[in-house]
Amino acid sequence: MRLLLFFIGITWITLLQAQPKSLSIRETLSLVETQQPQLRASKERSIAAGYNTSLAHNTLVPDLTAGYQAGYATYNNITGMSYPGLMEPITGPPSTSNVYDPVPGTALAALLRWEPITFGQRQAAIEKASAQYKLATSEYNDAVFRQQYTALTIYIDLVYLKKLLTSLQANTDRTNQALQQSLVLAKEGLRPGIDTAQFEASLAQSEMDYLNMQRTYQLQLIELTRLTGLSLPPEEIILTDTSIATKTPLLPDSSRTFTDNPLYHFYQAKRDVSASALREKERSWRPHLDLWANAYARGSGVTSTGAIDKSAGWSLTRDNYGAGVQLSFPILQFSQVNIIKKQYRSFLRADEEQLAQVSLDLSKQVETARYAYRQNLLIAGHAPTVTRTQQSAYSGLQLSYHSGLIDYTRLTQAQYDLLKAEIAQAGATIQVWRSLLDMAVATGHLSLFTEQIQQP
Repeated sequence: MRLLLFFIGITWITLLQAQPKSLSIRETLSLVETQQPQLRASKERSIAAGYNTSLAHNTLVPDLTAGYQAGYATYNNITGMSYPGLMEPITGPPSTSNVYDPVPGTALAALLRWEPITFGQRQAAIEKASAQYKLATSEYNDAVFRQQYTALTIYIDLVYLKKLLTSLQANTDRTNQALQQSLVLAKEGLRPGIDTAQFEASLAQSEMDYLNMQRTYQLQLIELTRLTGLSLPPEEIILTDTSIATKTPLLPDSSRTFTDNPLYHFYQAKRDVSASALREKERSWRPHLDLWANAYARGSGVTSTGAIDKSAGWSLTRDNYGAGVQLSFPILQFSQVNIIKKQYRSFLRADEEQLAQVSLDLSKQVETARYAYRQNLLIAGHAPTVTRTQQSAYSGLQLSYHSGLIDYTRLTQAQYDLLKAEIAQAGATIQVWRSLLDMAVATGHLSLFTEQIQQP
């Protein structure tokens, strides 16, 4: 009984694993954002950039350094002090001659340093860090947007290729049907035997065309699984939003502009970083105010009379305290600072011009996409008429061929024209969706595209 249950469980798991994966357009967008390692790495970099703002704020916190020092040095150089360094040895006490007998010495020190006022320098650093974080975030958003656009483009291509596979299979069926009929007609002496050979060649070519298209479809599907992070083989992926190959989308909202495009935000953030960097350089030629305080205790193996008392070197017998303020100003750095400011002003102007160019490009991209959408929609409206006409023509020529009124060439030409019309109709419909996607990308709102998927 247990063995039976075990085999039932294994069979159930195998069936679950063998179930195909349904993939919609919305799920594709979600998987691209969450499953790509390179996008996760970009997101972590943007998070890391956000800590620079906290670090800039953290400079307001005082710096307190404590240390303990024990040494064994010559008689002449055994004591220490704590400012401006933590502990630096000095010579003493005075002696009439150099004495090189080693004696112990110890010191314990604490140094507090604080910059409560930076004359705008801290604020400039905070603003720059915030701008850099926004730049990193916009770079991540742009990377996600680009990858999602690529995935949507491939998804649309796959739907188109799937439609072509259907048309090619129908063409193969038509060719096979014509071959079977030619065999009957040739046997009855109504058609020449060469027609049968030609239909056989056409059937082989049609099957080759189908296999070539199937290969292209599978390769594109593999690329889509790479973008979505799916580990399934392409045979187990089923696209669910294939209805876009048979219907055109409704006219989208045309009031949106390019200002929400992630690329525009990226160059806008890049300009803001240059502006904040310029402010930081402008405030670098300002005073520096340091408040400091220290306390330290020492022990020396040399007494004040010059006698050696090594045991005293291990105990802290002298205490010292100090506090002060230091105000400094880089007087002669004005020339260097002016040159740096000119340099950063040029950087800022360059970024402003780059933003202006991106604005121009995106505005024209929106305009082009809207025009292409309208024209492609008109073209798609005429495509079904061509297909119906070619279908009627092919059906009529089939009867004419069976009656001996036309030859093989006329029939196969009509069959080719029908296939071409079916492919053109699918291409015209898909082209409308591509134009809609271009409009969504230019405006920075992929929802313009995805909202149309559920339209009847």
